[in-house]
Amino acid sequence: MKKKIYFDHAATTPVDPSVQKAMLPYFSDRFGNAASIHNFGQKAMAAVDQSRAAIAKFLGCKSNEVIFTAGATESDNIAIQGLVKSGEHIITSKIEHLAVLETCGEMEKRGVNITYLEVTKNGLVEVESVRKAIRPNTRLVSVMYVNNEIGTIQPIVEIGQLIQAVNAERKKQNLRQIYFHTDAVQAALYCDMNVVDLQVDLLSLSGHKIYGPKGIGILYRKIGTPVLPIQFGGHQEFGLRPGTLNVAGIVGLGQAVELLSSKKNLESEIKKIKRFRDNLIAGIKKSIPKAQLNGDQNKRTAANVHFSFYGVEGESLLLLLDQAGLAVSTGSACSSGSLEPSHVLLALDLDPLLSHGSLRITLGKDNTQSEVNYFLSVLPKIITKLRKISPLK
Repeated sequence: MKKKIYFDHAATTPVDPSVQKAMLPYFSDRFGNAASIHNFGQKAMAAVDQSRAAIAKFLGCKSNEVIFTAGATESDNIAIQGLVKSGEHIITSKIEHLAVLETCGEMEKRGVNITYLEVTKNGLVEVESVRKAIRPNTRLVSVMYVNNEIGTIQPIVEIGQLIQAVNAERKKQNLRQIYFHTDAVQAALYCDMNVVDLQVDLLSLSGHKIYGPKGIGILYRKIGTPVLPIQFGGHQEFGLRPGTLNVAGIVGLGQAVELLSSKKNLESEIKKIKRFRDNLIAGIKKSIPKAQLNGDQNKRTAANVHFSFYGVEGESLLLLLDQAGLAVSTGSACSSGSLEPSHVLLALDLDPLLSHGSLRITLGKDNTQSEVNYFLSVLPKIITKLRKISPLK
């Protein structure tokens, strides 16, 4: 293939041309600060309000429940740090994004109790394990909607229903309410995002995972959820997130969400991506011995394929695939510089040596069957080559 093929959409997506077009005026002609009261500022604020309304419609919530942030990492931090205090308890899972896990680690230093839930070998959180972990001082449950490495879709609706039932009993006992947060970054393109259906109080989202710009995201905060600001310096975003608004980024995020909300062919697009995913899984299993699919084969997003290969070192695999014009990853882009085995794969009880030979392929709307075919023609040769020089026999 002469062109480079991009199979790493879980790391980031290209900005859609219509998103870029919508953003451009806000770098030049409409450059005003949305907090200014003159005409330049009013035009900027009108654009912010329009995007906020579009996102609220997409999520099925009120406009004043949408808080703009710099991305899901900041949203996760606000949700956790802004809600939970010393002496209280958080329930999360061992396979969360580091934006949640490292924030919880910091909260432990501040006197917060954390329960890290085990997952099944297929990478799923069990609702019953959430129920068993609840304590009288539990304040927050944070479980990601879709895992960023292995693509498993967690039972968010069922967990939300459990928490609602538990809160009804706690109210009778005069115990404080438990709040439910989900990092939904990897879910927005493929899963139901209606917050009423999901029964969540807090939800994090990033623009650059849905063909929008980098550096912009949102935190959905249900009215009445007592989240406090964790940084100070202004009264923007209903007093929760100070700082001059990234108007161009907000407009881009709004446009990206509009595309998700209004695309008539979205369902057929997802079916196409799912077909490519299934072709990849079947092709890899057929052509490569000792190839292990990670994560539940059915309860995963349409775009995610994740394999581990015995006798292969992941970094060498990535480099050879890159030389062949294929951009893939071993896991989260946020931890790609680490030489440690993936915490997600270790939580699946995967052998550390096997986890080092892992590959994440994440598809996007512009990928084609010919690209899938090319990948399936190249990968077995590279695996064979690496296994020949591997000390693992």
